[in-house]
Amino acid sequence: MIETSTALVEYAEALRGGTGPVAVDAERASGYRYGQKAYLVQLRRRGSGTGLLDPVPLPDLSAIQQAIVDTEWVLHAANQDLPCLAEIGLVPTRIFDTELAARLAGLPRVGLGAVVESLLGFSLVKGHSAADWSTRPLPEEWLVYAALDVEVLVDLRDALADILEEQGKTEWARQEFEAVLAAGPPAPKLDPWRRTSGVHGLRNRRQLGMLRALWQARDDLARRRDVAPGRVLPDSAMVSAVQADPVNEGALLELPVFRGRANRKLVAHWFGAIARGRALPESELPPHSKPGDGPPPVNRWADRDPAAATRLQAARAGLAELSEKHAVPVENLLSPDLVRRLMWTPPEADPAAVAGLLRAGGAREWQVGLTVDLLVEAITKA
Repeated sequence: MIETSTALVEYAEALRGGTGPVAVDAERASGYRYGQKAYLVQLRRRGSGTGLLDPVPLPDLSAIQQAIVDTEWVLHAANQDLPCLAEIGLVPTRIFDTELAARLAGLPRVGLGAVVESLLGFSLVKGHSAADWSTRPLPEEWLVYAALDVEVLVDLRDALADILEEQGKTEWARQEFEAVLAAGPPAPKLDPWRRTSGVHGLRNRRQLGMLRALWQARDDLARRRDVAPGRVLPDSAMVSAVQADPVNEGALLELPVFRGRANRKLVAHWFGAIARGRALPESELPPHSKPGDGPPPVNRWADRDPAAATRLQAARAGLAELSEKHAVPVENLLSPDLVRRLMWTPPEADPAAVAGLLRAGGAREWQVGLTVDLLVEAITKA
C-alpha cells in the first residue's frame, strides 16, 4: 500500500526505471458512495513491482503520471476506469484494452477472469468486486484481490497481441484503442431520472413529474451525503410513493420503506418533492418518452416505413454474416445505433456517401472498409 508522499515518490521512481507496459486498474465504491470516484489504483510494471495507491490521502498523483505518461497502459475494459483515473490526474497517451482485444480476437467470454483462465491457465480469486472500497483501513484480503487484477495483465496483453497479429487484426485494435482514448468522459445522460427501475409502471405525465421531483430530491441529498442514491431511497420506494399519491406526510409514512427511522426523519423532504411534482403546470410536465433525435423503436418500422425495415433487415443480415466470418461481435463491427440511423434515413447508394456518414458517426477506418459495400447493398434493397 502506498499512502504517504514519500512512498509515492519512491514508487514513481521505480515505475520510471521499469520496462515495458504498465498494468493499471482502479477500484470504486459503486453502490455505496455517490459517483464513480476511484478509491484504490493498482499499478504493476516489470522491474517496478506492484503498487496499490490510496488516492484518499494522496490527492496529488502527478509524480506517477509523469513517470508513466509515455508508457503504454494496459487496462481491462478501459472505458470503465479511464474517467475515474482522469479525475485524479492519471491520463494515458497510449492504451491496450484487454477486454476490447478479447472481443476483436473472437473469444467467447471476455471478462478478466475468463480471459486469464483461457489464455494463461490461471484462475483469479474473485469475490470483492462489489465491496465498499471507500472502507479504511482496507482488509488484507481485499488488497490481495486488488493486486491480482494487475498481476498478469501485461502477460495477458502479450498473449492477446499475438492472437490479433495472427488474425490480421492488430491495426483494428490500434484504431479501437485510439477511439477509446479520444472519446473522453461520457456525456451526461439526458433525463437520468428515466432510468429509475419501475418507471414503466407509471401511467401519466403527472406521475412522471412527481417521480422526477422525487428523484432530484434524492440525488441532491445523496450528493451532499456522498452516499449512493439507492441507499438513500430505493427506486421501488419512489415509484410506490408516486403510485400511492399520498395526500399528506402521514399517508406517506404508511408506505413500507417510509416507516423506517431514517425516512421518518426525512418525510418532509420526500413529501415536499412529491407535492412539487404534483403542483407542476401541465406545460412543465415531462413527455411520456425521452426526447431524442434518433429513429423510432425498430418494432415500429414495418408500420411507419416498410422500406426502412427492409433496409435494416438486409443490413443486419450482412453484418451477421461478416461477424461470423471474422469472429468479431456484431456490435464491435459497427455501432447498432449508427446502422439504424443510416437505414432509417439513408444517403445515396454510393460508397463514398455512405463512408462519409460512417466516419461522421464515429466509425473507424477498419469498420468503414469492412462494412461500406454491404450497407450500400442494403440501401438498394428498398
